[in-house]
Amino acid sequence: MRIHAIVAITCLCLSAPAKAQDKATIQSLNDRFAQAFNAGDAAGVAALYTEEAVILPPGAEMMKGRSAIQAFWKGAAEQLGNGKLTTVEVKPLGSDRALEIGTFSFRTKASQPQEITGKYVVVWEKVRADWKLATDIWNTNK
Repeated sequence: MRIHAIVAITCLCLSAPAKAQDKATIQSLNDRFAQAFNAGDAAGVAALYTEEAVILPPGAEMMKGRSAIQAFWKGAAEQLGNGKLTTVEVKPLGSDRALEIGTFSFRTKASQPQEITGKYVVVWEKVRADWKLATDIWNTNK
């Protein structure tokens, strides 16, 4: 009887998705992203990406690597604030990757602020014990 319980628990553990592959965990990581961005901490935002991550911003060239990503988010934080990311769906891609679909909103820092909304798709990758953004693409709703 004891051996059956051990086998059952082992099977459950092996078949369970990795922790970051659940919606609540991904949303928590997105909240960290928004908190760093809203504080103007581009280095903190970039630290959430893998060393060789790729971002594909709308209307701009593809950028690769943390330093390029940090520079991009630094420039964005000078023009935008009040960022919010909302996880809509998370799909496991094996044990060390997950695909996320979500929405975002930001407010411009112009004299007459405007809200910018859109959607994104990211691939999260497990790097040692941490989950990091590996690929990030988004566009606006307008």
